Amino acid sequence: MLPQRYTRLVTTLLMSVCMVTAMTFVITCINTGFSDGFMARWGKAIVIAWPIAFALIFILAKRVQQLASRICSLQH
Repeated sequence: MLPQRYTRLVTTLLMSVCMVTAMTFVITCINTGFSDGFMARWGKAIVIAWPIAFALIFILAKRVQQLASRICSLQH
């Protein structure tokens, strides 16, 4: 097991892999269908999208969580 200090990094890795896998599958399927070469196109989309998603989640997650906390604590 990894030390606790790696929790943020592991969370970012897992979240980005889940999101990118699902999103690129759906978008590739919608744009090109399940025709020949689907797996290659999907794989290319994952390779391009994953580093972007990882970086965005790593950079923005804490700020987004803080914003969500503020929104959810607003009283009417």
